Amino acid sequence: MPLVAGIDSSTQSCKVVVRDARTGALLRSGRAPHPDGTEVDPAAWVAALERAVADAGGLADVGAVAVGGQQHGMVLLDGRGEVVRPALLWNDTRSAQAAADLTEELGAATWADLTGSVPVAAFTVTKLRWTTQHDAASADRAQAVCLPHDYLTRSLRGGGLTTDRGDASGTGYWSPVQGAYLPDLLRQAFGRDLEVPAVLGPVEPAGEVSPRWGAAPGAVLAPGTGDNMAAALGLGARPGDVVVSLGTSGTAFAVSDTPTHDVSGAVAGFADATGRYLPLVCTLNAAQVLDATARLLGVDHEGLAGLALSAPPGAEGVVLLPYLAGERTPNRPAATGQVAGLTVANSTPANLARAAVEGMLCGLADAVDALVGLGVPVERVLLIGGAARNRAVVDIAPRLFARPVLVAEPGEYVADGAARQAAATWLGGIEWPEASGRWVEGAPTPHVRAAYADLREATAP
Repeated sequence: MPLVAGIDSSTQSCKVVVRDARTGALLRSGRAPHPDGTEVDPAAWVAALERAVADAGGLADVGAVAVGGQQHGMVLLDGRGEVVRPALLWNDTRSAQAAADLTEELGAATWADLTGSVPVAAFTVTKLRWTTQHDAASADRAQAVCLPHDYLTRSLRGGGLTTDRGDASGTGYWSPVQGAYLPDLLRQAFGRDLEVPAVLGPVEPAGEVSPRWGAAPGAVLAPGTGDNMAAALGLGARPGDVVVSLGTSGTAFAVSDTPTHDVSGAVAGFADATGRYLPLVCTLNAAQVLDATARLLGVDHEGLAGLALSAPPGAEGVVLLPYLAGERTPNRPAATGQVAGLTVANSTPANLARAAVEGMLCGLADAVDALVGLGVPVERVLLIGGAARNRAVVDIAPRLFARPVLVAEPGEYVADGAARQAAATWLGGIEWPEASGRWVEGAPTPHVRAAYADLREATAP
């Protein structure tokens, strides 16, 4: 039985799945935590991968491996390939001003036309500019820049820098349409050239896994990709699907046959891992909104769901704007959460719980609307992530998205997508099943969306 391993190196942890390369059947898995913070020594990712591989039973019987890694970020290397400074992760917002400066220097339309996206603090290009301004010593030493997934792929191979079109499209200096780096944009941010990873095709091998990892002799190393691109692969998403992921942060991304260019910056015009495109909207607030509300009300997540479902749609006028960690879409890094509409009559735990779930989902429904506004076909919603297990979320989501929602079975879809890519790179055409789950529908509640929009606009800076 040929086996493959898929790796999900996320912000919080590293997960490894080992699957049958021909059928996709899960055989075993492992995981290990990452350190907290938005600035991390990349050596911690390698150490976590070693522990997760051991927890998954090792790689001795595995014939191909791929990495799905957290998008964006910045890993700087010197001329010997050594890490120059701790990596800045996607959720490090110190480069927000750098993003604004870069956008102003060239204009949002130019950035959108060239890269499909307008710079935001998450993108690598903005972190390069921040480094030149705030860590000149590291900037002077740097000779190469890569992404978290690129760094782990290098570690698995034992040297060399490669990436794929999906992850490269989140740097801010690679064009999904041209399929090429844009050195002028990198120089605009950093002031000089840096070595960048070679961009591999969707199933172009990155080499072989180094013997130090204990894989089968000659084990193939697939190109890997960014986490959102890998999740789309793991779900078997196709054009017409939009994936809404409810992790700590939230994302809505669609598989599209055509690229997007959003001058507003709301939609990032990424490439995917198959040769198509993956327009994506990211919010900074998803599951953590439910976590915070549950703490405030003194209940667990099941208690929060019960309270929310006992309140009517619209929470009797209570509206929650869920910008607890600032916000990326819309771009309000200094924003805070807001609760509006409270009266003596409606100030109940049930209404606050309902408003929290509705506010979180309204932010993601706005994201889906932004995709539709760019002409991306959206026929069905695939719901994943930890918060998708909350029964109030399951009930309310189709009412706010106004479309059928597939609540996917809990799974490690990023690691699964990496495993699927590894199998395709190794064996060629494969036929793995699409994600399973249950379909839910509900009567649309446009008045909830309208009340949320009113509060969002009333609090705009």
